[in-house]
Amino acid sequence: MKDITIVIVNWNTQDLLKNCLDSVCQTIKDISYEIIVVDNASTDGSANMLREEFPDVKIIENKENRGFGAANNQAFAVMKGRYALLLNTDAVLTEHAIRELFLFMEDHPETSLTCGQLLNEDGSRQNSIANFPTLITMSANTSLLEYIFPGRFPSKRYIHESPVEIESAIGACVLARKKAMDDIGVFDERYFFFFEETDWAYRMRSAGWKIYYVPSASIYHLQGKSVGESIRSRMEFYRSRYQFFHKYKNPAYVFIIYCVIIVRLIINWLSTLLGNLLTAFLNRRLRGRWRVYTKLIYWHLKGCPEPSR
Repeated sequence: MKDITIVIVNWNTQDLLKNCLDSVCQTIKDISYEIIVVDNASTDGSANMLREEFPDVKIIENKENRGFGAANNQAFAVMKGRYALLLNTDAVLTEHAIRELFLFMEDHPETSLTCGQLLNEDGSRQNSIANFPTLITMSANTSLLEYIFPGRFPSKRYIHESPVEIESAIGACVLARKKAMDDIGVFDERYFFFFEETDWAYRMRSAGWKIYYVPSASIYHLQGKSVGESIRSRMEFYRSRYQFFHKYKNPAYVFIIYCVIIVRLIINWLSTLLGNLLTAFLNRRLRGRWRVYTKLIYWHLKGCPEPSR
């Protein structure tokens, strides 16, 4: 039995994966652990790199991209740790980060998930805390909600000196208790890439488990590098969010959410169109954003078909 099983899902991010694993080997001390990398049919030589440079890492090689949730579940089925550390390939651990999360979990047996403070490359703070999506969060400005209701919507806006109970966490680096996983189950594989952790956290909290943010644990997160910023990724995000609402809300609620999102997309489309008209379509960034909103609106009107993978 190990203390921690480190689970990393990889898809064509060889260099990020190497940096991530280097940080694991350099920073986790006095804690027994194993590493399982699930490779989702990468074509960039990731598996060969692992065999050559990290021979102790267990590799599960998929013949197709099975998605994030299904790949993690493959590792969960063979893990030997009392905890599972879910780590994105674009995460880089700092000294003592995992020890801080581990010790908190050891001292708080009622806790199912913990996360630390995610950092940008320059050391500035990222949002590490996630709230469950609701009609309010879909309709209102998130920054305004965080400002008016800091207790309900904690964020990077506020510096926390001690652990804070939260609803859910950004999934770049989270530590999960195996006992809680046995209690509520593993990831729902109907989510292909996004919202797996949100759904997991929702089920855990519904079963009475607690989730905490531990600010003393710092992790660099090269945000989005392992996912990309393609239109397909955005479509996957919307599909997963709708999946979450379909699972837990009634059809009328889901329809209202759909209308709210469409309205917000149209407003963004109009504002970027105006910006492009004022700049004679010479601003490349504005042109790109306008094209993205155009495609997303068209995709919604088609009924949100599954993106090609």
